[in-house]
Amino acid sequence: MTALRPERESGAAYGESFTDSYGDAGDQGTSYGQQPYEGSGALGEWYGGENYGAEEYGSQGYGGEVPPAAAVQEPYAEPYIPPPDDETVALRIADPPPPGEALRPSPASSATSASSTPTGGRAARRKAAKRRHGRHGGSRPLPEADEAGSESSGAPLSRMEARRQAKARRPSPATVASRAIGEVFITTGVLMLLFVSYQLWWTNVRAHAQADKEASSLQEDWASGKGNPGTFEPGQGFALLHIPKLDVVVPIAEGISNKKVLDRGMVGHYGEGKLKTPMPDAKTGNFGLAGHRNTHGEPFRYINRLAQGDAIVVETQDKYFVYKMASILPVTSPSNVSVLDPVPPGSGFTGPGRYITLTTCTPEFTSKYRLIVWGKMVEERPRSKGKPDALVS
Repeated sequence: MTALRPERESGAAYGESFTDSYGDAGDQGTSYGQQPYEGSGALGEWYGGENYGAEEYGSQGYGGEVPPAAAVQEPYAEPYIPPPDDETVALRIADPPPPGEALRPSPASSATSASSTPTGGRAARRKAAKRRHGRHGGSRPLPEADEAGSESSGAPLSRMEARRQAKARRPSPATVASRAIGEVFITTGVLMLLFVSYQLWWTNVRAHAQADKEASSLQEDWASGKGNPGTFEPGQGFALLHIPKLDVVVPIAEGISNKKVLDRGMVGHYGEGKLKTPMPDAKTGNFGLAGHRNTHGEPFRYINRLAQGDAIVVETQDKYFVYKMASILPVTSPSNVSVLDPVPPGSGFTGPGRYITLTTCTPEFTSKYRLIVWGKMVEERPRSKGKPDALVS
């Protein structure tokens, strides 16, 4: 704190006044030389009496001589100054320094206190406190923390801030488009998966049920004598096909319609139009059959595994017709109808006979080409004589 002092009365130098105040008489042209603190009380007696000159500097300090200015200076030591109080600017008793803390402040702490402690009056200190800590002395959060804190604490936002946050949360057109495309892909994938499941699983389940029902109905009619060995209507079952090696037992119906015959898990007889083939009981001819290799019961899926001599049996109301597998054509065009000729080319047959032809699609799960299997009849057995050896074994 800086004390108040009187102004100079004459043009004497500051050095002269300082010397006179410590000497005997002083310069009469100055206030320091004329009246060196002639006041009443203890303070005046101490400065004006003998204690100030003789006792301090004469007797104890420097033997009565006035010490030089460099010898009078003591080591710099500031008293402990408590940190500024933002709440009050009234006078108060300073708290004692903490134990062990040096009186001389470090340069870093002095620089920090000088930069952080505001100078000036009360208004300047208030402005500095507001800039550092906000209006009420609290620390001002960062903008990001303020946004998150206001949302989590439920504090009301300004209209401008609410609009800005809503705009930031609103997805961009690119994001909306990507989400829409993703949803389309997901929906398409789910539909494709359902379609594949329907084709590969459910169609087989339904076709097997329909074929089993038709086979049971045929056997009941045969047992009761209701069957008619004559001409059959399209889609009407009239026989059973047995392939023991493949564990296949499937009804044979008239025609090759997908809806009426093939998709119901049955095997169709080429009996209509230009592709009409004779029945097994004909004296000569090629009995032609078609069936699915995949889906809808897939009765001909593994006919490519048949080898020469494997049995193929056709069961009718009154007879068993046993064929032996003769040859196979792995790939041919769907338009190659010559495979159904009475003596099909490429089958290995040299003349008219009683033959059977099995046709299906290839490769699997496609209908690009046709797979052909030929067989030759080796036995015609009445039902009254029982089952042939191919079915018994």
